[in-house]
Amino acid sequence: MSSKVYFADMRSGSQENLFDKIGRLLREAGLASCLSAGELVAVKVHFGEKGNHTFVRPVFVRRVVDEIKKCGGNPFLTDSSTLYVGARKEAASALCCAIENGFAYAVVGAPLIMCDGLKGHTARDVRVDGEILQTVNIGAEILEADALVAVSHFKCHDLTGFGGALKNLGMGCASRTGKMQQHSTLAPKVAQQLCTGCALCLKSCAHLAISVLEGKAQVDPAACVGCGRCVTACLQKAINVQWNESASLIMRKMSEYAKGAVHGKAGKTLFVNFITQVSPSCDCYGHADAPIVNDIGICAATDAVALDQACADLVNNARGNLDTALASGFEPGGDKFRGVHPEIDWEVQLEHAEKIGLGTRSYELVKI
Repeated sequence: MSSKVYFADMRSGSQENLFDKIGRLLREAGLASCLSAGELVAVKVHFGEKGNHTFVRPVFVRRVVDEIKKCGGNPFLTDSSTLYVGARKEAASALCCAIENGFAYAVVGAPLIMCDGLKGHTARDVRVDGEILQTVNIGAEILEADALVAVSHFKCHDLTGFGGALKNLGMGCASRTGKMQQHSTLAPKVAQQLCTGCALCLKSCAHLAISVLEGKAQVDPAACVGCGRCVTACLQKAINVQWNESASLIMRKMSEYAKGAVHGKAGKTLFVNFITQVSPSCDCYGHADAPIVNDIGICAATDAVALDQACADLVNNARGNLDTALASGFEPGGDKFRGVHPEIDWEVQLEHAEKIGLGTRSYELVKI
């Protein structure tokens, strides 16, 4: 059984501008059927790292917010803290970064709320009974919301080949503990040459896994539970995640986390992918390289798996851009994602998501 994926290209004119076209896309994709009057609607976006510019434009997100309000919903924009140390490592910094990137209330028409609290640990375990994980740790405000609209920038990704709705759900809705669980099975490691022995990491650890010996911090792997608090607590950037998981395993875990993110929201979710500025890497970088294909359009569906599959096909069927990070697959039909990240089998995320019942890779593309 295939799922419908609704597609709007980038063409517009005096009869219908692109914002109005986005509104029509959302209506035809069934936004109204996902919402009831008065419901709190989490609009999961990526606020973009400082220095990046390829995240979904806030003025486009505003149209999504407006359409939710027309349906009687009460929307709020949300994102989660990062596992790595950057401009979005905790709520205060992340919200400042979001506003600087244009996600201010005056622009988007909705409040900004971090889905995982002040330091990335306001979360709950959700049982998924996956092939790899029995439970996943999801940001509390994602679970508390009555409905979820995930607005994702579809682009390449260093670990998953591409990042779309599944990544926005799986990694983007996970707590810091959840992100650590997806990326690493090892305790964080202290770079002794950078450590000043200030003991801030010791104070941040709730599990007595850190000690300071001879002026240097040490992490006890046996006591560490992988919460990641110490990583962002260290002002010297001396404590680092050991990124030891394979890309294939990360994608499978990510799919199981995506399943946890939509827990309890059957019939209450819609996924929107912007296939614009298709950059070679994630919006988590503090820069963005030239797009590997021209802007293609916007897709929406109630099935995240079908949506990502359709977007991957649309990108691969496009002609690749010269003088970009794309090294192969320039012809229509060529594999653009392996053309940028040849070592990544990006289909793993789609295969596993379908296998665990999150959706289907079979789709019908409905052009509006």
